[in-house]
Amino acid sequence: MFLSIALAKHQPGQSPEISVTATFLDAGLNFLATGLLLSVPAGYFKDFQTVSWELFEGVTIQAPINTAFAQITISRTPLASSSGILVDEVIFMAANALSGTAGATGATGATGTTGATGATGATGTAGTAGAAGVTGSTGATGLTGLTGATGATGTSGATGSSGITGATGATGEGVTGATGSTGATGATGPSGGPQGVTGATGPTGPSGGPAGPTGATGETGATGATGATGAGNTGPTGATGETGAAGASGVTGATGQTGATGATGQAGVTGTAGATGATGSTGLTGLTGLTGLTGLTGLTGLTGLTGTTGATGATGSSGATGPTGATGATGATGATGTTGTTGATGPDFAQEGFSAFQNALSVSGSTQIANWTVTSPYYSSGSFNSVTGNYTVPATGRYAIKATINYSTTAVLTAQVGAGINPSFVVRRTSPVATNLISGLFPLLNVNIALLLTLRVILGNGVITLAGDVSLNAGDVINLFYEANGLTVSLNLGGVNSGGIVWSVFRLT
Repeated sequence: MFLSIALAKHQPGQSPEISVTATFLDAGLNFLATGLLLSVPAGYFKDFQTVSWELFEGVTIQAPINTAFAQITISRTPLASSSGILVDEVIFMAANALSGTAGATGATGATGTTGATGATGATGTAGTAGAAGVTGSTGATGLTGLTGATGATGTSGATGSSGITGATGATGEGVTGATGSTGATGATGPSGGPQGVTGATGPTGPSGGPAGPTGATGETGATGATGATGAGNTGPTGATGETGAAGASGVTGATGQTGATGATGQAGVTGTAGATGATGSTGLTGLTGLTGLTGLTGLTGLTGLTGTTGATGATGSSGATGPTGATGATGATGATGTTGTTGATGPDFAQEGFSAFQNALSVSGSTQIANWTVTSPYYSSGSFNSVTGNYTVPATGRYAIKATINYSTTAVLTAQVGAGINPSFVVRRTSPVATNLISGLFPLLNVNIALLLTLRVILGNGVITLAGDVSLNAGDVINLFYEANGLTVSLNLGGVNSGGIVWSVFRLT
């Protein structure tokens, strides 16, 4: 598969290290193999003001059996105050789809007309108002107008006369029997005969003259013994006689013995209420006094002097920029240029190369990695010697080189690694001139905590990935090496889980 990606820097600061990885997954999204790793070192991008795009390309290894998906991962290594990175035009396609010569580019179409100018931004806020001018002196107060005379008070209306009071009906005179001594209470006799018929109410007599003076209160006679209740029906209530003059109050006699309770007599008929006198007429409303004359209007004061003009307020902020005008119509497509002559047939893209596998190799010092397996799913080339591990470049051009190396220590570490020891793996050109092309350091744990822990050792298990594109000349010989750099620890290259080593080279151009 062919991978192409465009990257650019768009902020100040050093650009971080960028890694682009293509991995193959099966139908269950399980990892099968790393197909390609493109690495961009920190500080690679310099210009950010013009956003200069850089194109990075590579071809993966042949997809393993059972591959169902490919995953592209773009990552950046954390770096303080680093710049942002833009990503564009990510292309991932079958490598054989790149064959064929492109036709000549057609002429550029005419430029579209300029879009209409955006509407003018809103007017900025008004400047601060100038200070108020000096207030003119107050004009003289006009004379107070004369107060009008108070109008005369109207006379009170006459009070209506009281209505005539009806005369009081005459009081009936019932003869009171003498009070007998209280006898023993006898048995209750049978009820008397039926109640007599209530007599008709007599007519209300005419109102008499004014009431006479109240007489002096007579002396209260001694209370006689209560006589026995007479038998027989209660007669009708007599008409109420006129109220006699009240006698002067007599001396209160001694309280006699309480006689037996007599039967309750029938309530007398209540006489009708006398007619209410007519309400007197309301007196006439007094006349309203005349309104006093309005006082003369005072003279208008002189106009004050005009204050000095305040300072001009600060200019309001500029209004927001109007929206961008509509994009002009696209110019007509230019006529297709004449087809150029067909160029010479180039090499088949990514057809030259190999992919090899090494299951396990025990080492304790620097060595070239040899004895590779190139059977399926891996593959060989006539330019690769699987026994020695030498690849002889068949033609001058650009080549993609990748290596994924698993390793494990063969025993528990009992000593630290010296400060100057930094083991690595290297893809090296050994002929005609020895040159290190791509290298990767072992992961080291380097700890120095005061009074607690000082430690510098390689990790017991790890993986180092090498990837890069280089220009090589026909006849160059390249190899993959382990460089101990003073490390004496025994290693199992390939790892304890048979992850192995995968090394591949293929021609790009």
